[in-house]
Amino acid sequence: MLNMDSVYKEYAQTVYRYLMSVCHEPDTAEELTQETFYRAVLGAHKYDYTCKVSTWLCQIAKHLWYQELEKRRKKGTTTLHEELSQSAAPPDEQMLIREEKMTLFRKVHMLEETAKEVVLLRVTGAFSFREIAELFGKNENWARVTYYRARQKLVKGRDEE
Repeated sequence: MLNMDSVYKEYAQTVYRYLMSVCHEPDTAEELTQETFYRAVLGAHKYDYTCKVSTWLCQIAKHLWYQELEKRRKKGTTTLHEELSQSAAPPDEQMLIREEKMTLFRKVHMLEETAKEVVLLRVTGAFSFREIAELFGKNENWARVTYYRARQKLVKGRDEE
């Protein structure tokens, strides 16, 4: 059985950094980190040791983030981060930036799920390849190759436009 106090002390920062990489909102990341560990305590008896504890926790966090996105989609809310980043540039630049972001994220969205997560963790969360590999239960070389191949697909897609 897992000692959840020691699990929290060891992995809270990893889960928080993962959530920050996907949501870019400290308050939301903190809230979801707490909810992740709450769910982990409730489901600790289901943990089967087939993956690293950090991987198990980040999977819980990922599902909580998806639930949060679904709630936001239904409410039609935007985040403070989105509002601030859009208001800094003149309107015509905002539109161009938004279009470029949408194009890039559409291409990222078209990647297979694993490649998409690796790219987002690396680019938005500034996670090291070692940390990404640890999250997936793979080695560092796997993370580097996955990221490189995904980037090549994105570049190739840009050249074809």
